[in-house]
Amino acid sequence: MSDEESRPISWDALAAELAATREEAADRDDDPAVWDAVAAELAARVAERPAVPDDEPAPVPVAEVELPPPGPAEPEPKPESEPEPEPLADVDPTTLRAGLEALLFVLDSPVDEDTLAASLRCPPDRAREALAELAEDYDRRGAGITLRRVGEGWRLYTRDEHAEVIERYLGHGRGSRLTQAALETLAVIAYRQPVTRARIAAIRGVGVDGVMRTLLARGLVHEVGSDPDSGGGLYGTTPLFLERLGLASLTDLPSLGPLLPETASFLVDHPDAH
Repeated sequence: MSDEESRPISWDALAAELAATREEAADRDDDPAVWDAVAAELAARVAERPAVPDDEPAPVPVAEVELPPPGPAEPEPKPESEPEPEPLADVDPTTLRAGLEALLFVLDSPVDEDTLAASLRCPPDRAREALAELAEDYDRRGAGITLRRVGEGWRLYTRDEHAEVIERYLGHGRGSRLTQAALETLAVIAYRQPVTRARIAAIRGVGVDGVMRTLLARGLVHEVGSDPDSGGGLYGTTPLFLERLGLASLTDLPSLGPLLPETASFLVDHPDAH
């Protein structure tokens, strides 16, 4: 294709060319078919070459455009990293023990060593050692409180020797204590769990619906499943039971052997009690 053919056509030049062609055809009294042929030729030329206004410069071919050299690629933004945890502080032993006492004083349930260590900004091993030292100090000087490990946590308790004084002050009479029937039922559940109500009643020889409601309401026992044979509910003790007795686990329950007057006769009367 020549430069003339590739140069964009001007709309003004096209209009002038059409007007001149029309005048020539009118002077010659040409047939309308001639005009149609000229219009078709011009339309084909318009389709082949782009049209631009007269006041705009002809576009430069893409091959002749000088592009700036590519610059260095912008680095991708780095993802924001999580802030690093603060270093654990080297807590003074006296300050550490005082902080433990303050935390244990305001807590109303056993708390684990990791939680205490995180609050005091010290390693868990340091917190564990300080707790053991604190408990030993209370026992050595016969303090009115004692520190015990219960389940997976630690908690402050009043010493057993002062229970009567505390009950007198709080006005707790015998009415707030569990009845003998409730205590017996709780003992059966503690040593035989998981156990059904029917089995508890068979061991005690009396109905246990009333005392079971009391134990459930106080949160000392709860349902842990159902018996596959009878479909009845199975019951066991709760963490609150361990907490109230100051036990770390059920393995700390005292052995029943020394409490049984005649073990052989007991097993004869209760062959399934073992």
